[in-house]
Amino acid sequence: MNLQEIYLNLKNDLELIEKTLTEAIQTSEQMLYDSSSHLLTAGGKRMRPVFVLLAGHFGRYDIERLTKVAVALELIHMATLVHDDVIDDADTRRGRRTVKAEWDNRVAMYTGDYIFARALQKITECRPHEVQAILATAINRMCLGEIDQMADLFSESLSFRRYLRRIKRKTALLMAASCYLGAYVSGAEPRYIRSLQAYGYYVGMAFQLTDDVLDFVGNEKVLGKPAGSDLRQGNVTLPVIYALAKAGTSDKQKITDYLRSGGGEGNLPAILDLIKRLGGIEYTLDLSRRYMKKAMQCLSLLPESHERESLRLIGEFIVSRSY
Repeated sequence: MNLQEIYLNLKNDLELIEKTLTEAIQTSEQMLYDSSSHLLTAGGKRMRPVFVLLAGHFGRYDIERLTKVAVALELIHMATLVHDDVIDDADTRRGRRTVKAEWDNRVAMYTGDYIFARALQKITECRPHEVQAILATAINRMCLGEIDQMADLFSESLSFRRYLRRIKRKTALLMAASCYLGAYVSGAEPRYIRSLQAYGYYVGMAFQLTDDVLDFVGNEKVLGKPAGSDLRQGNVTLPVIYALAKAGTSDKQKITDYLRSGGGEGNLPAILDLIKRLGGIEYTLDLSRRYMKKAMQCLSLLPESHERESLRLIGEFIVSRSY
């Protein structure tokens, strides 16, 4: 079984989720609908809904309940993407123009707010009521992660610990919530719920670490954005933190000059090459693999099934992907 087969096995249920997502963004305001649809139809891995569905198989699988949770989670994720692109001044995502580039910042901000509002409406439909509190907490922590990222722009003193806390809030916690809620609303055994939640957290950390590496080494045509976009926008990630810690005086000065100038001084391609030579990429990939190893240990606590194998393969894809 490969990744395509995993999605094929979930085809009918994912189509229902996609249909419900489309219905969720319906509005009589044409521009708002067009901008919301622009992001929805850009595609994406729909990883959070997939986690919800797979985790649901470890309990009593109820597609109606799972769809409500999956749609709420994906809408939350979509809203953050729109806002991220405004903050990062990004013109492309997944090889397609962003909402802020296609329209403007104001339309993008209102689009993100609208999608968030629709997510909140979907959250109220989720049962049991504890699900609503869990999703509200996830939104709160994601916002804190976004604030951390803005505060750390072009920082030359960002600590390893603060960076990990940021990616935990921005990425890992929502993936953990996806796995947790899929199992929880399905009435899975508490030990399975805990194992799936931990799996989602470790996978989320590995996912973001790999994402941060791809920004340095990925192919622009595959990624849909130029290499070095994060650093160009001031987003300091682990490869940079590691390079700064390992660099000699001269090399460190080159990186800090770039950061202190807000990207105005220094040659970005040369800075990217320097970070690679100093071992930032290898270190980050190694940490990603270590998180994934922990995720696989969590899976070993679950009963053998096609769904457990699917979760294992998703993990393998995350640490070896090129997009």
